[in-house]
Amino acid sequence: MSGAIGRVRADLAGADPVVRRSEHADFQCNAALALAKRIGVGPLDLAADIVGALDAAEGALVASAEPSGPGFLNVTVTDGAIWAQVATRLRDPRLGVGTPELGRRTVVDYSAPNIAKEMHVGHLRTTIIGDSIARVAGFLGADVVRQNHLGDWGTQFGMLIQYLDEHPGAAWHQDQLGEGASAVSALDGLYRSARAEFDADPDFADRARSRVVALQAGDPGTVEVWEGIVAESEKSFRAIYDRLNVLLTAEDSVGESFYNPMLADTAAELVDAGLAVESEGALVFQSDEVSGPEGKPAALMVRKRDGGYGYDTTDLATIRHRTRDLDADRLVYVTDSRQSLHFQLVFEAARRAGWLTGGTSAEHVAHGAILGPDGTPFKTRAGGTVRLVDLLDDAVARARAVVLEKNPDLDPAELDRIAESAGIAAVKYADLSTSRVKDYSFDVDRMVAFTGNTGVYLQYAHARISSILRNAGGPTPAVDGAVALHAAERGLALALDAYGAVLTEVCATLEPHRLCGYLYDLARAFTAFYDACPVLKADEPVRGNRLALCLLTARTLGHGLDLLGITAPERL
Repeated sequence: MSGAIGRVRADLAGADPVVRRSEHADFQCNAALALAKRIGVGPLDLAADIVGALDAAEGALVASAEPSGPGFLNVTVTDGAIWAQVATRLRDPRLGVGTPELGRRTVVDYSAPNIAKEMHVGHLRTTIIGDSIARVAGFLGADVVRQNHLGDWGTQFGMLIQYLDEHPGAAWHQDQLGEGASAVSALDGLYRSARAEFDADPDFADRARSRVVALQAGDPGTVEVWEGIVAESEKSFRAIYDRLNVLLTAEDSVGESFYNPMLADTAAELVDAGLAVESEGALVFQSDEVSGPEGKPAALMVRKRDGGYGYDTTDLATIRHRTRDLDADRLVYVTDSRQSLHFQLVFEAARRAGWLTGGTSAEHVAHGAILGPDGTPFKTRAGGTVRLVDLLDDAVARARAVVLEKNPDLDPAELDRIAESAGIAAVKYADLSTSRVKDYSFDVDRMVAFTGNTGVYLQYAHARISSILRNAGGPTPAVDGAVALHAAERGLALALDAYGAVLTEVCATLEPHRLCGYLYDLARAFTAFYDACPVLKADEPVRGNRLALCLLTARTLGHGLDLLGITAPERL
């Protein structure tokens, strides 16, 4: 279409033909309306001229192009062109998807649990949304740097280390604990005890504060205990990441302690630039873009009155490090929406300080909250925070019951494998398929259903296609481009063709729910195809073409699920 537009008017050469999928044909070309306005001609006349300018090569691709409405063209592609595209995608390990992000260094900040505290339901969304974004960007060619910004510094560690020193019999190393227990759970309980003693005993509080000073000064004994706490906590986090099929590793962990030596220089640089000013004994950055209470500028706390630094300064040092030392082109922060104002101010300060230049973008990927089935904040029956491991255990247990009901004779080991895969898929897909800016209700019964827009349904669809391919046997099917397309074959082939565009859109918008929606629509397109078009009983060459569609669908579904961090079993 682009070539035809250029042949109609040389000054329109290279114009975007604005081709989109259409309900009325295979595609709709929307360029004529805007282009006609630009050059002062009638849009219907320009549309007709574009049709007339199609050359022989384009004619081999376009079966028909008919004007429709004020400057639109309904375009139907030839059967041969569609089959050729199916064959090309089958031969390509990348399924025909390009690498538009090649050479772009993208830092993705996600998960960020606190050392010595258990991961809870609030960590789920940041962890799996961030992981999917990193996977998609990496597949599209980006040089992805994963960053797990651990909370591993501050007064709480003085409390905990002092408490451990005074209670040498307390067990918190993994090898001291019984089977099924976790070090971070033990440390979480010990921290609560330390906190209670800190609040109740002024003498202990003084000793704990002294321990904080010792940690900050690098006292060897204190640092050794702190390093052990960090290591044991990370082992527990790793167990959850492995279970969730999340790609974060220990090498991706960059805690608050890493940035501690940079805080003074960060503050000094803001002062030298005239961006940080004294305010009631503290040092603050005042926004030019956001107003706070009483119309005063919203502010970031660069340095506290007591000379200490907090969360604001750490995030300023983080963005400074990532742009200067990591040479990032794109910064992505995945946190809940309550931090939107904070990141707006951090990004403004970074731009004004010259850390964020025109060539580097910074984006806050805000997400909503997880609610209970009744739409209220998700809590335990006692009103406490839901542990992430308990949430996953509940989903797996419910999936196990559903699978067992459908397959009562299933081998116990196989039942456990399927239940774990389905339960984790159910949790992840329910989250990722929801627009990330929205809250959603955690309804495990709905999540583990084998029907509807669920992760288990997509896993089942992949397993079903894998079964068809196993029964077919033989080599990779060949595609015969001379075979006429059935309407359901056309619908499935065109759905498969959209995969690359969807991934590019996900990477641009940082919205994984778009990929979920695509995969669900693809699975439904396959069902429509399979219901209308016999595969194994068809004669050649129709059988080969239909098996090719089955194989390409299985590969696309499996690949798309992998970009969501969800397994695609061949049997379910």
